[in-house]
Amino acid sequence: MQLIKTGTFLAIIALVVVAPVYAAKAQTNADIVAAITKIENDAVKADLAGDKSWSEKYLADDFTSCDSSGKWYNKAEVVKMMADTKNNNYKSEKTSDLKVRVYGTTAIATYTDTYEGVVAGEQRVRTILATYVFVKIGADWKEVSSHSTTKSSV
Repeated sequence: MQLIKTGTFLAIIALVVVAPVYAAKAQTNADIVAAITKIENDAVKADLAGDKSWSEKYLADDFTSCDSSGKWYNKAEVVKMMADTKNNNYKSEKTSDLKVRVYGTTAIATYTDTYEGVVAGEQRVRTILATYVFVKIGADWKEVSSHSTTKSSV
């Protein structure tokens, strides 16, 4: 009987000590949605400011992207483009309809982005539909892939 009481007591102690540690480490879906939303809003600010540090910080080293013109980019190319503010700059940009879905350590953001600016030396005024994929790498959320397409007027 004493062995059962001791075992029960130790199990309760273990739960009391271990459960808060796991709870503190686990992000809720709402926390993740808020984090990805902030990252996306900060991306717009970085675009408008011509600030390449956002790309350096949030793009995964093996990041790939296909833009609305059908051109593929990797992280190094995006960072280089953001540093070239003569050929890559935004007069305006606004996102809408942002939705973030969470699947464990993966989050997918979809939204509409309307912008005016110069991208790769080409003047653009567009509304695009975008899908961005984020993965939790260590303690940080990193964008690993993105794809966008020009929104149809139909």
